[in-house]
Amino acid sequence: MKLRKLALSLLTGLAVGSSLLGAGQVLAQDTVKIGGNFELTGDAAAYGTPMSEAAKLAVKEVNENGGVLGGKVEYVEYDNTSDLTEAASVAQRLASEDVVGIVGPATTGDSNAQIPVIQEAAVPAILPAATGNGMTLDDNGDVYEYLFRVAFEDAFQGRAAAKYVTETLGAQTAALFVDQSTDYATGLEQAFTEEFEALGGQVVTTESFQSGDTDFTASLTSLLSQEFDVLYVPGYYTEVGLLIKQARELGITQPIVGGDGLGNQTLVDLAGASNVNDVYYTAHYSPLSDDEDLQDFLTKFEEEYGKQADQFAVLSYDATMLLLDALERAGSADRQAVTDALAATETFKGLTGTFSIDEDHNPVKEVLMLQLTNGEVANVEAVNVGE
Repeated sequence: MKLRKLALSLLTGLAVGSSLLGAGQVLAQDTVKIGGNFELTGDAAAYGTPMSEAAKLAVKEVNENGGVLGGKVEYVEYDNTSDLTEAASVAQRLASEDVVGIVGPATTGDSNAQIPVIQEAAVPAILPAATGNGMTLDDNGDVYEYLFRVAFEDAFQGRAAAKYVTETLGAQTAALFVDQSTDYATGLEQAFTEEFEALGGQVVTTESFQSGDTDFTASLTSLLSQEFDVLYVPGYYTEVGLLIKQARELGITQPIVGGDGLGNQTLVDLAGASNVNDVYYTAHYSPLSDDEDLQDFLTKFEEEYGKQADQFAVLSYDATMLLLDALERAGSADRQAVTDALAATETFKGLTGTFSIDEDHNPVKEVLMLQLTNGEVANVEAVNVGE
């Protein structure tokens, strides 16, 4: 399947409502602007940079295949510097420049900072990888009209991890090592623990660390005297990579399992490939997939940027293509029409799978569990979490 078909000709494969202009009516546009709000510098640059690169690649490919609504796509991007205040400021700037929609930011915190701006400006935003629980809903439980995402939330992948370690790895007991400084890690911990215990498992001990920590030896040593079947480590690759290295060097041999925050080559670089055995993490896509569109993207990304795409790049590509697809389905660059088209998305064929957008503006998709052996993806299994 060519990218043109993926990005634009999905019109024939989607079951969506008619646009505000009426079925079949399209307003030609000379140029359509979309915005990027990403962490290009700062602590989260390792996430924001590949997302930015993938968004640019998506726009380039769509323009090479004729653009959208009869015109070219102009990509306008600013660096939010991994700062909450700046993330809101960038969203305001993009809204004032008449972008029809925004892709980003990368992190849950920066994404939350953007919400009041997009709601006030009535401009849709698609979050590629922000997985915070309930973040598409306001304090009253009502959905934010202009906020969407293409990544599953933390509770979903935490439950998937618990089900996998119980049913596939046969774990009955677990030790937890949790980054207590992030909502991401604590959200995964809560969902994992609830599901694991519901399935008959027992959490025998919980250790904690903070973002930025580099020495985990004391806490890991205490685990040596504990009996447990699996070590669940919700956190990000920067800390977990070092934790894996130290755990294996201390003689901790149990499977180590984490969330999608482990999905970066830096994890292996920090841990050392020889230490990254029997390591698992929940993921949005598999590089081992034989999907033609995915493999085409991975090849083109490496040709464009001289490096391999990670899951954050893949998610950003999906988010960008979803926005451009919604533009085509809406039939105009009117923000409200595009918002309505996003909300009506069904069976969108993305690189992370075919998904629809539910009533809470979250994707309905499967969770993959990737197994690493010597630092390489050796096995992939889909986890059916259920309702």
